[in-house]
Amino acid sequence: MIHFTSCLKKEIDTKIEQIEYSEISMMTKSLEASHILTEAFKQLKTFILSYDFKDEEEEIFFFKDVKPKLCSRLIYYRKVYNIEMDRPTGTDKQREYLSEILEGINKYNCKRLDFIRYYRSCSSHLDAFYFLRNKPDMEQYLETFHHEFDSDFSTNCDFKVSKILANDMLSAYLMQEIELLTDNGIKIFTNGFPATKITWMGSKAELQEQIFSWDFAGTFGKVPQTQLFDYIQNVFNIQLDRNLSRSFDDLKIRNTPTPFLDKLRNALLRRMGRK
Repeated sequence: MIHFTSCLKKEIDTKIEQIEYSEISMMTKSLEASHILTEAFKQLKTFILSYDFKDEEEEIFFFKDVKPKLCSRLIYYRKVYNIEMDRPTGTDKQREYLSEILEGINKYNCKRLDFIRYYRSCSSHLDAFYFLRNKPDMEQYLETFHHEFDSDFSTNCDFKVSKILANDMLSAYLMQEIELLTDNGIKIFTNGFPATKITWMGSKAELQEQIFSWDFAGTFGKVPQTQLFDYIQNVFNIQLDRNLSRSFDDLKIRNTPTPFLDKLRNALLRRMGRK
């Protein structure tokens, strides 16, 4: 099971990474990513319906961890697509629209605080009821999702976990979009942006190397890469190449792959007196 799901995840990550790097609208990105994830979800379901879990522990792991991580991305991109499809015109209307969606996420979470606390605290004493199939439901709020009608491919709470993870990504996306809204073509930055920008004094390649490392390490969570680049450009008063895929390919073919990160490491070690 681990081999199949790991290979599937690697394949999905590669395809979606290519989409995120492309210079297309977020609506198009989310639609293309949704198609890839829908097909992957079908493959996962087909595999599991013909697979016999070794024990309850493996079954719980699949429905608590593996399936929700895939399903949450599908929910996220579908929701983003719908958000962008229905997005109104006008800065004020867009702020209000996005804020209402964000408030809806908060209301959803408030109704399920007990389960969210259970999941986020990595508790396991109720896992047999939550993440094994064909168990009586213990929760007050039932979820609906068209993939979930097959009892052989769902448990009481695997979709709840998927929604929690998707809502985390959506919240980050919505807050970033609210901050990036523009008036008269000038980006407005609030909620923590410095009043005075600091200018990046290094090279563009050095900053790109740093941002890519932050993105791939998940330092800022699930913020889309293009939004992270936009944010950093505005904070550090610099304009970077918009073709992120080409920029990353340029980094990969260098004789020394991470010269700037190596430089930072050496500088810190010298400051510590360890070099």
